[in-house]
Amino acid sequence: MTQRLFLWALTSALAGFLFGFDTIVISGAEKKIQELWELSGTMHGLCLSSALWGTVLGALIGGWPTDRFGRRRTLLWIGWLYFVSAVGSGIAPEEYTFMLARFIGGVGVGIATVTSPLYISEISPPTHRGRLAGLFQFNIVLGILVAFVSNYLIGKYVDPDIAWRWMLGVEAFPALIYTIMCFTIPESPRWLITLGNDKDAGIRIFQQINPAYSRSELEELVRRVETSVNANATKEPFFVWRLRVPIMLAFLVAFFNQLSGINAILYFAPRIFEWTGLAESSALLQSVGIGVTNLIFTYVGLWLIDRLGRRTLLFLGSIGYIVSLGLCSWAFYAGQYSIVPVCIFAFIAAHAIGQGAVIWVLISEIFPNQHRAAGQALGSSTHWLFAALLTLVFPTMADTLSPWMIFGFFCAMMVLQLLWVIFFVPETKGVPLEDMAARLKIEERE
Repeated sequence: MTQRLFLWALTSALAGFLFGFDTIVISGAEKKIQELWELSGTMHGLCLSSALWGTVLGALIGGWPTDRFGRRRTLLWIGWLYFVSAVGSGIAPEEYTFMLARFIGGVGVGIATVTSPLYISEISPPTHRGRLAGLFQFNIVLGILVAFVSNYLIGKYVDPDIAWRWMLGVEAFPALIYTIMCFTIPESPRWLITLGNDKDAGIRIFQQINPAYSRSELEELVRRVETSVNANATKEPFFVWRLRVPIMLAFLVAFFNQLSGINAILYFAPRIFEWTGLAESSALLQSVGIGVTNLIFTYVGLWLIDRLGRRTLLFLGSIGYIVSLGLCSWAFYAGQYSIVPVCIFAFIAAHAIGQGAVIWVLISEIFPNQHRAAGQALGSSTHWLFAALLTLVFPTMADTLSPWMIFGFFCAMMVLQLLWVIFFVPETKGVPLEDMAARLKIEERE
């Protein structure tokens, strides 16, 4: 792996840092916003989920600019969406302006989950693809940790009346830095060859990515990219029977990701810890612990993903989910609140090693070249649709259901995920993108 390749992948993955920061920073401000604007449970849910509805839209449309204008240009515009959202959220005078600003940032997040993993996957050699594409997830959890730390420090040292505004507005600074860095990365060579009509530029970038390749090896790589997209392939509809395997894989990995309860636990971590009797300041500090645990075990997941494989990590993560969520449900039912923080941290570790490390890598590598952006959009929009629905209804769930019932439901969903992994998920580690169709038994187009 060249230093140049790593820096390109890292720069693209910084969209994940802003994604993690943007989606989680609201956890420190949500109670103050509800009190300030005297929001009902329904309006409070709308305020909190407004960014997530933006991610649904961004993920649905993200494949279009990614294919039409290129991966690099789309990544640049994502940075500006984050910047506008951060400034707008920080200065919002009332809830409707706030929801609009958060929605704009959510659109950026949704497009980022399409474009960034796809870009990294397309520039990565097969032997390093898992770790490099996994940088997106690593930066997500780094952004989550920084958001939790930022919320804690701002909550401790800034006037409570304006602290929430700083919590949300401070994101403008990393958004600006990321946007500037995007000017240093090249376009995806696969996009240049298959959609950008610039084969020579694609060859030059492939040569920079694979400096040890001989001329014949480079020509063979380009030939395989070209032949993977036949003359009429781009006209083929996305939802066709021959693509049923990658479509179902992308849908279900995203569906189960959210039905684990991960976003609900991250968004409402301070409130969940307060259910156990912790004071508000201690609950915020425990949330920082979630961020640290997430970061450490995401690194472990990235170290393992090209060694053990995607399927194995999903299996291990499912077991960890079931044990931690089951114990958490029992703890709330039996009143054994002291073990709840440990169970939550174990849940985060299971997520980081399993679903967290795998989801964006798996979705980015299982579709043919001509359908990769659409496939990424399907997986991303599924992820964000269920994230938005869960965040919208969680305040009502928290008011009407006992905590043990909530965690019990998430545990039951993870039992279903385990069965899906055992019987239906194939292994994709080390498989070149142009050979993935054979691994997934995708029939040739007639």
